[in-house]
Amino acid sequence: MVKDDIEHGEHERQGTVWTATAHIVAALIGSGVLALAWSVAQLGWIVGPLVLLFFSGVTYYTSALLANCYRFPDPVSGTINRAYIDAVRSYLGPRHVFLCGCAQYVNLWGTLVGYTITASASMMAVKRTGCFHRNGHGARCEASGNMYMVVFGLFQLVLSQFPSLENITWLSVVAVATSFGYSFISLGLCIGKWASHGELRGSLGGTSNVAPSDKGFNVLLALGNIAFAYTFADVLIEIQDTLKSPPAENKSMKKATFNGIGLTTIFYLLLGCIGYAAFGNDSPGNILTGFGFYEPYWLVDMANICVIVHLIGAYQVYAQPIFARFENFLLFYWPENKFLHKTYSIGSLSFTLSKLVLRTILIMFTTLVAMLLPFFNAVLGLIGALGFWPLAVYFPLGMHMAQEKIKRGAPKWFMLQGLSFVCLLVSIAASVGSVADIVHNLKAAAPFKTVY
Repeated sequence: MVKDDIEHGEHERQGTVWTATAHIVAALIGSGVLALAWSVAQLGWIVGPLVLLFFSGVTYYTSALLANCYRFPDPVSGTINRAYIDAVRSYLGPRHVFLCGCAQYVNLWGTLVGYTITASASMMAVKRTGCFHRNGHGARCEASGNMYMVVFGLFQLVLSQFPSLENITWLSVVAVATSFGYSFISLGLCIGKWASHGELRGSLGGTSNVAPSDKGFNVLLALGNIAFAYTFADVLIEIQDTLKSPPAENKSMKKATFNGIGLTTIFYLLLGCIGYAAFGNDSPGNILTGFGFYEPYWLVDMANICVIVHLIGAYQVYAQPIFARFENFLLFYWPENKFLHKTYSIGSLSFTLSKLVLRTILIMFTTLVAMLLPFFNAVLGLIGALGFWPLAVYFPLGMHMAQEKIKRGAPKWFMLQGLSFVCLLVSIAASVGSVADIVHNLKAAAPFKTVY
């Protein structure tokens, strides 16, 4: 029998299968959907949908195993692990905690870079859409991405001074609503584009109008983009921690994971395939900022504004855990330091110099890196590649083997290690494609002079 919720935690958990499903869908559907049509275009009509289904199946399987690790040692009546890294500590020990922390926080910080690039691209698109509407689609409508990245960074400097995520819950709600807004607008625009010419564009093998080496790297980059669109393992345990019991949390979470990944996969297939049917091998890297759509300009603008609002909030969801971990580390080693502890007040706003300075440095550094690497698809692909194997495959499979006491050399051990190895190869391949694309773009880009 599941032990009482209050016995195991500091808060009363009232979540259900459907609230967890909503959280999962919200975690999955983000800026990654904007690259799906381009990704399918690199892979073609056969491989593209199959790759989407492959990532869907692997993500569901490993997520179900991870759901069993919420409690230790028994998945039904054991002690609760409230975060991903706590589960790794319980099942795999301190050595793996360090590796998990590196993977998780590098992935979190990389997402901040990706969000800065994506937000600036949407800001530029809003400006350019109005220019094209006024002056014609052939007009020279340029916009500087660097200025918009700085503006986005300034917004984050203000929001970063809130103590924690609990203080900006309203921003997360707005972010989720707007993510659905631009995703469905993008799907609607693709359907309209497809209906306007009435033909199924694209080919079985995907894009063929590029050099074979570029084609190979683009295929690898597409794998990284799809991996980025499916990764949510680093927040799965936190979502499961909202569920009430009985029934057992792992049972509810498995149902929620099936529902969430199932709904998301249907949406991804629709957007990726309809986008490819609409644009064929000329599918833009970002469906909203690649100017596959010029009209209705107000609807394109609305979608891009939704992207901007979503990323303003989503940035803090990923940044606040980094802030908390770094500040707790400093407080542990310097518990009496006035720079870390002394609180200052301006009206109703209170802050410490350490939070003001350290958070500002992190955001400025993140913005600087985004200005040096303003490449939407390549950065998203690299983030997805780096985060997919360790967080979504390696640690969940390792914890499952520890929990079930699967011995080295057993048939199931070989099967799980084989799955892990295949996913590792996919992550390495996607990383190679992303790095190659970044290097290629850097050769033609001037630092701090990003103009579209």
